[in-house]
Amino acid sequence: MSKIVSFSDNEMLIRLKSGDEEAFDFFYKKYRGKIYGNILKLVKSTDIAADILQDVFIKVWNHAAGLDVEQSFEGYVVRIAQNSVYDFFRKASRQKKLEEKLIASSSVEGHHDIDAGAELEESIKLLDQEINLLPPKCREVFQLCKIEGKSYDEVALMLNISTATVNNHIVRATRILKSRLSQIDIILILMLITIF
Repeated sequence: MSKIVSFSDNEMLIRLKSGDEEAFDFFYKKYRGKIYGNILKLVKSTDIAADILQDVFIKVWNHAAGLDVEQSFEGYVVRIAQNSVYDFFRKASRQKKLEEKLIASSSVEGHHDIDAGAELEESIKLLDQEINLLPPKCREVFQLCKIEGKSYDEVALMLNISTATVNNHIVRATRILKSRLSQIDIILILMLITIF
């Protein structure tokens, strides 16, 4: 008969902080149901809730080294989940505004181009591809500020860089994207930047 060992959250937090995968698995199994339920109540979609749940625990793992073992893990993971849901809704709202602006700008005398939706999708896809080709740090800063909607100060704190460096990365990313994309795609970038 195998002996069952019980660990407290605090003991497992210490292990998680040092990169212990077993500790991560412990917390994932213990809290995934509750966190998933909370997310689902807000987003009303099982697929979206599952994606956000996955992102939440990826963030937990990626930031495990910075965990405060004196704080409650449950409170910590609930805050991450809330922020992730807010980020989801902010991004969805921005995407909708961007689509509306692009469709409005492509209409002539009040009549929408039949292919506006397809062109929009193609432009967004192309923009995503070009963002992924940016230099790594530049891409990370651009995505955090312009896609996720974080402030320059937040990003500077997260990445342990100055606000001026964040600004330099945004300027560089915008310059690179403008040099690679067509005029309509440049309009997309400018709208993206002004919406955020």
